[in-house]
Amino acid sequence: MLDVCLLGSGGMMPLPYRWLTALMTRYNGSSLLIDCGEGTQIAIKEKGWSFKPIDVICFTHFHGDHISGLPGLLLTMGNAERTEPLTLIGPRGLERVVNALRVIAPELPFPIEFRELTKPQEEISINGYRIRAFRVNHNVTCYGYSIEIDRAGKFQLDRALELNIPKQFWNRLQKGETVEDGDTVYTPDLVMGAPRKGIKVVYCTDTRPTPSIVENAKGADLFICEGMYGEKDKQAKAVEHKHMTFYEAARLAKEAEVGELWLTHYSPSLTRPEEFMDEVRRIFPRAKAGKDRKSAELNFEDDEK
Repeated sequence: MLDVCLLGSGGMMPLPYRWLTALMTRYNGSSLLIDCGEGTQIAIKEKGWSFKPIDVICFTHFHGDHISGLPGLLLTMGNAERTEPLTLIGPRGLERVVNALRVIAPELPFPIEFRELTKPQEEISINGYRIRAFRVNHNVTCYGYSIEIDRAGKFQLDRALELNIPKQFWNRLQKGETVEDGDTVYTPDLVMGAPRKGIKVVYCTDTRPTPSIVENAKGADLFICEGMYGEKDKQAKAVEHKHMTFYEAARLAKEAEVGELWLTHYSPSLTRPEEFMDEVRRIFPRAKAGKDRKSAELNFEDDEK
């Protein structure tokens, strides 16, 4: 099971009823954060989740509404007596930007490991997450993220018995390990069926529509995408500032055949996103207006399906 919470759904500036951009996921005791706008700490507290298990923070880009909450969060994590390493992932220049912000958080009881993205698409596996970063089209270097939880195939008992594989090795083979027993080598493919459908969440914001978004969102269970503007007369503004409208996001969701779309990263002038959703759902029926603390539990499909 993957827990997902859209901590903040605002863009540009925090509002009394809307925090800035941040998404948090939880899987198997490890938490992952995408972006960390101003107010992210408050949003996490309002959700009732903990700072300490955050092992990975991914940044789409380095505009203030996506990273300005980081110094305070690092201090809070340090005050929680965290000692485990924290991995930060983001565009080239990440270490320089974070170290500049850390002027006000210079001493931490845990190390920070930096993974700077330099290619149009990169994949990183960490703590059970398979993270695919893909470049999008904003006025600075910006990435979207696909977060996947893979699921191995079923253990085939009949094959294990047929091959006379000792029972003490079954568990290790199920975990993907290769086992050597004297001159005999047992590999997981001997007893594991084809991989089953996992869980996939895709997040992108601050971009014009791009083929890379459709490619990476293909078949996602949940697609969280910026909808900066719902008003039809803001199309030219969206193009000028390299953002998206509700309707462009809905068309991407339809093309990528995702399970569900949440809109996010609203303009401060957009106070009632739900007013525009009837027309959005005419393009993509499973679209929802995201809001702070909107949450979901994503489960693996039943074996019978």
